[in-house]
Amino acid sequence: MGGLGWAAGLSVLSAAAYAAAAVAQERLAEHRHRGRSRWAAALLLTGTGVVLHVLALNFGTVAVVQALGTLTLLFALPIQVVRYHRRVSPAAWRDAALTVAGLALILSLSVQPAGPALLTEPAVRVLSAVTAGVVLLGALGAWRAGPRTRAVLLAGASGVAFGIASVLSKAVLAALTNGGPGRVSTVAGVMLVALAVTGYLLGQLSYRGAGLAAPLATVSVANPLVAAVAGVVMFGEGVRFGTAGLVTAAIAAVVMGLGVTGLARRSAGSPPDDPRLTAPAAAAQ
Repeated sequence: MGGLGWAAGLSVLSAAAYAAAAVAQERLAEHRHRGRSRWAAALLLTGTGVVLHVLALNFGTVAVVQALGTLTLLFALPIQVVRYHRRVSPAAWRDAALTVAGLALILSLSVQPAGPALLTEPAVRVLSAVTAGVVLLGALGAWRAGPRTRAVLLAGASGVAFGIASVLSKAVLAALTNGGPGRVSTVAGVMLVALAVTGYLLGQLSYRGAGLAAPLATVSVANPLVAAVAGVVMFGEGVRFGTAGLVTAAIAAVVMGLGVTGLARRSAGSPPDDPRLTAPAAAAQ
């Protein structure tokens, strides 16, 4: 199996783990963040997703691995069947097909940069400062917002934190591979851990009072978008076939975006009269 195959396989497993973790986080939020077993389940599943994700980054570009992370929403389809006893609508299957088609095009056009994904110390500091500022603004904006806006802002900040954490993970892996621990930037290592923890905590807070669909959708869109842009800017990641490839990749991204947006509206949400949705929302208010 080639590098792209390993990256795709590990990314799919990571997406499945993150989808299960999202359910565990929502259940934890419904019980007002109480219960050691619920915390343990959420942490274990999230940790599994993180490990698989980092391993995938060692084989593929940030853009590809992060794009495959949107498959988390596809795994939400069986979740809604099992947990909410709701059938998957034809429209949801159509959105899933659009997502997969867009991903397939992006995968086929992806090309690995010639050199290792290394970052200079000044680049790490600038990236860290900008990211910290964006995440802080999102968290502060959510402070007095309503339940749904609060969930979206916190989930967006979580997605930014996770997206840049993936970029830093790629850089740290490249430094270890091309020079050992001595080549790893201390700032990159510290920020990687800080952003991963911050992303997890903000993501957990975003599920309280807003159900599963909105926060999960926001993270699933913000995470790969931020990481893909950072991968292009910081590592010079690109696509094959020049301008034609860029245009095709842009079309693929739009197709995938339509699918992800549709899945966000239709999947992983409780029925309006489901007490599991209304009860925590009332409690949050």
